[in-house]
Amino acid sequence: MNEEKKIPESPKNKETRRSWKRLISYRWIVRNIPFFLFLSLLAVIYIYNGHNADKTVRNINKVSKQLKELQYEYKTLKSEVMFRSKQSELAKAVAPFGLKELTTPPIVLNDSLTNQ
Repeated sequence: MNEEKKIPESPKNKETRRSWKRLISYRWIVRNIPFFLFLSLLAVIYIYNGHNADKTVRNINKVSKQLKELQYEYKTLKSEVMFRSKQSELAKAVAPFGLKELTTPPIVLNDSLTNQ
């Protein structure tokens, strides 16, 4: 009852189909194998470049973190050295050795031969 009516194809439509079939023929594929290999090589290089960039970024972040830790350690040690080199702290540190601060000014020794 329901009959489908087929629309006749125009000659132009048939030609475009044939041209596509000609383009994707076995001979065309064989002729373009070097090009496909070149595209494959480019894809591999592109993927490698992405992975290498990610690895480099991770390495930069790791080194940056290490640098910050070393800067903190440097600042801590520097402040500790500055604290220990104060006169009062130095006096406390050498007290067990029997050394004391001078209460009188030091005596200056002069060479009698250089004064002439």
